[in-house]
Formats: sequence, structure tokens, C-alpha cells
Amino acid sequence: MVTGDLLSRARAGDGEAFRELAESHRRELQVHCYRMLGSFQDAEDAVQETMLAAWQGIGGFTEERGSLRTWLYKIATSRCLNARRAASRRPAREWDMSQFNPPVPTPRDEPVWLQPFPDALLDGAADGPPGPEARYEQSEAISLAFVTALQLLPARQIAVLILRDVLGFHASEVAGMLEVTVESVNSALKRARASLQRRQQPAAGHQPPPAARSPAEDAIVALFARAWESADLDALVALLTDDVFIAMPPVPFGHQGRDDVTRYCASLFGAGRRFDLVPTRANGQPAFGAYLRDPAGIRHAAGFWVLTLAGDRICAMTRFEASVLPWFGLPRTLPSR
Repeated sequence: MVTGDLLSRARAGDGEAFRELAESHRRELQVHCYRMLGSFQDAEDAVQETMLAAWQGIGGFTEERGSLRTWLYKIATSRCLNARRAASRRPAREWDMSQFNPPVPTPRDEPVWLQPFPDALLDGAADGPPGPEARYEQSEAISLAFVTALQLLPARQIAVLILRDVLGFHASEVAGMLEVTVESVNSALKRARASLQRRQQPAAGHQPPPAARSPAEDAIVALFARAWESADLDALVALLTDDVFIAMPPVPFGHQGRDDVTRYCASLFGAGRRFDLVPTRANGQPAFGAYLRDPAGIRHAAGFWVLTLAGDRICAMTRFEASVLPWFGLPRTLPSR
């Protein structure tokens, strides 16, 4: 709770008082920035900028302007909008398709900056419960599918949809944060909801995923790990939906459908390559650090996989580069067994 004493001390330049006021919101602000930016690294930068701006501006903050939490969200949202505008000016990377071995992936409208978010950082992000107008469960609103879909919206629409439908702020509060009219907020929200609905329609026929860490989820994950580590292609394919998709950010391509994914996995296991998997969780979903066994027995980081489940099947797999492993406390190499 914001107390008058802490606030007075913070306005007077007491850094410890400011940290006590603001740091309790850091985790939820990091999740908010991640939803807006889709990048774990960019979200960390945005939160750092938010805290610096808040410290510099705390002298002018009064509770008559709203709660400290709302004020911090206003600053964080502004920093994220600035980051998205800056990112839009980055030149697109040219990809040489000849570098890909068969099966050659097909272009897909995926955000190439997407990164996974460690579940370990979600545990402390519930200090501010969603408002009564929130439309999404918090687990759904951090999933890779949801965050991916958000990235394809215009920046202002992303901000409005997250603030209204995920966090449950009132339209008037969002208007104040973005310094626009309530009518503008409602219009942006309507367009964002329509775009998100169109994006989610292809998966409408999927069964809902099993509850996180439930026996049903554990069973699918165990079957996947066993099939992957033993390079049992038949067992792996049996776990996939017909329309399964493999995304590979930052590569703007992927493998769509069971046949294409089967050929891709066969190429991974070719020439006797074998992998060990270390389980973890990302975006509320099962995930693994993948390690390639070398002839000497040392296992080297070869990527990071996040599974998206539908009922008792896997409907998507997202492969990230091995550089994300330290965020999950995973090493670059594992000793021989």
C-alpha cells in the first residue's frame, strides 16, 4: 500500500522509500512490457526505463492523480509505445533461403523478435489482480499464441487491449494513461478485438489445453520427451495435431502441417544426432532446453523448445535460439552421463 510517509520521503529524494513503493510492482510491469513488446530483453529494458522515469518524476506525483500502480503503468506503456515505434524503423533482415536444408520452411506472418518468458518470473507478478472488466484469464494472456497475436496489432491497439481486457482498467483510466479520449480508447479496443478474433479463428477447432502441471499435461510432456530423446519419429508424430506448426523466431518461416513437421524432425534426427531435454516452463507452457550429444558425451545447447498443447495433442512447437537458456537457469553445456 502507498503510505503518506513513504510517499513524502520518496518525494524528498529518499531512494529506499521509492524502492519500497515501486519495486513491489516490478514483476507485473515486466509482464506488461513483455506482452506489449513480445521480447524478454526489450521488456527488461522498458521496465528499467520506467523505474528511472518514475524516480525522476516522483516529486510531482500526487495520489489525487490516481494510484501509484496506475501511474507506473502509464509510464511503462509510454516506454513500450516508444520502443515499438523505434523497432518499426529497424531494417528487415534478408534471409538466404539456400542456407536451409530440406524441408525448406515456408514464409509465415510471425513476429521475428518473439522471445519466451520464464514462468519463474510470473510467480511474483500477481500483486495487482485484474480489474472486474478483464476478459482474459492471466494464464491465457501470457501464452505464446496470445503474445504472438498481439504483436501483429498496431501499437496503440496492443496497449488498449492489454490495459482493458487483460488488466481490467476502466476506459477512462486507459484514456488518461494514453492521453486520448474515451471514445478513442473504445474505438481502438473494438478494432483490436476484431483483429485478435480473426487471428485466433484457425485454432478454433482445437480442444483446450490441459491444466498447467496437471497429470494430463505431465503425461503428454513425458511422451514427447521420451520420443524426442530416443528419436522415435513415429511416437513423436502420434502426438501431433494435423495442423501442427513449428515456429523458429527470429527466422520468419516455419513448418506447417504434420507431414512437413515430420520431415523437419526427421532431418533433426538424421546422421545419428541425439538430444537430451531439460524440462522447464515458459509462458505458462511446458518447455525444454535441448542439448545435442557429441561423440565424447558432452551435451551442447542446441535450442529451446516451447510446446503448445490442445487436448492430448501438441498443436505447436516454438524453437528459440540457445541464447535464451540462461534466462531459465539452464547451462550452455551438460557434462557426459
